[in-house]
Amino acid sequence: MVIKLKIGADIGGTNTCIGVISSEGKVVCQQSFSTCAYHEAELYADAFAQTIKAAMSNAAKIFGEAKIEWLGLGIGAPNGNFHNGSIQEPPNLNFKGITPLVALLEARLELPRIALTNDANAAALGENLYGAAQGFSDFIMITLGTGLGSGIFVNNQLVYGHNGLAGELGHMTIIPGGRNCGFGRRGSLENYCSATGIRRTFFEMLAQHGGSTSLDHKSISAITAKDVADAAISGDSIAMATMDFTGDLLGQALASFALVTSPSAFFLFGGPVQAGDVLLAPLRQAFERHLIPTHKGTVQIIESALPPGEAAILGAAALLR
Repeated sequence: MVIKLKIGADIGGTNTCIGVISSEGKVVCQQSFSTCAYHEAELYADAFAQTIKAAMSNAAKIFGEAKIEWLGLGIGAPNGNFHNGSIQEPPNLNFKGITPLVALLEARLELPRIALTNDANAAALGENLYGAAQGFSDFIMITLGTGLGSGIFVNNQLVYGHNGLAGELGHMTIIPGGRNCGFGRRGSLENYCSATGIRRTFFEMLAQHGGSTSLDHKSISAITAKDVADAAISGDSIAMATMDFTGDLLGQALASFALVTSPSAFFLFGGPVQAGDVLLAPLRQAFERHLIPTHKGTVQIIESALPPGEAAILGAAALLR
């Protein structure tokens, strides 16, 4: 009996998580190591390869005498470029510039294929292969976390663009002259509708409206987007206004994005999505309100079906489909 396995890896600013994935999309085993401990790409690649080998060894123990066929390694990375297998100017990694990670790992591992893409693109692939987007050929994946990422499917193909970096909807300006983006631009969607943006909106609304909130007992640095969402669910007026503003703005943006590729659905993934209706209700209302007549009622907004703790590595492994 031959068991076919893939390896998925998700590179985060703090940790790199690696998982062995079965042909049915089940995570067989997981391991991780510190990303932030490495300031040189070569040393990071050494640690990466060692962890991959350890994961492969663990999987071999799990399956005992069975023969394993390794299909390859898929990697989701910040600013990952599928075309050339490199990480380009990552905002949250210690090693800067252009890192040819696929080439570095090919020199250290004996695998039939190693592929790399942007982490949001990996999420879109994972949703299409293992999640709620199965059977959808035209959709847009929106990932909400510290930042806001996106992966775009058109005619059942992921859109990479001529330079491999297409689909950065989070960096599109939604409020001209708004919050500083850090890229010499202002008012990007990411700076308002990510978890980071939700925190900023909460503090701005608190400053504008004054009064007390249910989060007053926490220090400013300790308040998270989840705290704001939980407070909104409990009826806190400032928190509710924050989530209404966020949902409304994101709904407007998605209505504009729908005009570009005419997707049949948007899939939403990430911590803020777990807030449920306090975010999704104003989002859906704004979305339908801002769609042009020919698009009204034709585009679904669907929550991701990927397990939160496994979504990133499943998405990375989906690169090898």
